Amino acid sequence: MPWAQPHVGAVATQAYANPRYGPNGLDLLRQGLSAEEVVARLTAADEGREHRQLGVVDARGGSATYTGSECLEWAGGRTGPGYAAQGNILVSAATVDALADTFEGGVGRPLAERLLDCLAAAQAAGGDRRGQQSASVLVVQKDGGYARLSDVLVDLRVDDHERPIDELKRIYRLHQAIYAVTPRDEWLPVDAALAEEMRDRLQRLGYEGELGETLRTWVAKQNLEERYDGIEAIDPVVLMELRDVTPD
Repeated sequence: MPWAQPHVGAVATQAYANPRYGPNGLDLLRQGLSAEEVVARLTAADEGREHRQLGVVDARGGSATYTGSECLEWAGGRTGPGYAAQGNILVSAATVDALADTFEGGVGRPLAERLLDCLAAAQAAGGDRRGQQSASVLVVQKDGGYARLSDVLVDLRVDDHERPIDELKRIYRLHQAIYAVTPRDEWLPVDAALAEEMRDRLQRLGYEGELGETLRTWVAKQNLEERYDGIEAIDPVVLMELRDVTPD
């Protein structure tokens, strides 16, 4: 179970999970405690700690992991700058090592994509010895979510699937198409020729009227409104989608 808050940190609890670790851990992080201090405080107060796993990352990039002695083998964790990786009932320690090594090697890439790569690498290294079933990814960023009115940048999960990581990647691609925004310096200027093409395509789709209004209406119906900002320039993803759906 994951919890995260921008500029505060992240908490994950596993094995015989204690869901209170999440909100309580974030509260301790907001008070200024380090990741190690949070882990120590939470586990010390929990009589079931020997059955728990816990990972914490604080706002400064400090990290800590905990594995109780009663967690089922293989169980353990590894930490580094900005991450805590842990697992139980794994084939071997190679699963956690692959996850950690992949994260360390992905510096500079979007965090959600790094995490998806980590999950894939961990599975390739052995994963859970019971097989595959579920996967999820949670990324938060201050005002980075929908309409810049949410802190949840990515929150996706697959609860029951034969290949959950592949399915999670598929859902992530859909999420990016709808909710992500191409950097503005990569948008295409709408000159007269492109405006005429767009107008023609929209008319063939049944949208009559002034280009700005028809494009905005079509974009909204495609759930691409985060990628629209007038008709002086167009997000290339929007243009590609418009070309793909226009009938011949």
